[in-house]
Amino acid sequence: MIIKIYIQPGASKNEIVGKHGDAIKIRLTAPPIEGRANEALVDFLAKEYKVPKSKIEIIKGHFSRQKLVKI
Repeated sequence: MIIKIYIQPGASKNEIVGKHGDAIKIRLTAPPIEGRANEALVDFLAKEYKVPKSKIEIIKGHFSRQKLVKI
């Protein structure tokens, strides 16, 4: 499955907020520094979808708030 995600780093808690255009908006506590937000996103999605972290790949948007993720 490939999904579009819009992240908001530096939030007070990790949560799915709703939609942001045609993407799913997710708030993450991790800051957008040195890939921490990307790691937090992979951890969060692995828990939400109950899959190993190795099965989640950020295809596009490594340095952007808008990401394309393959699960």
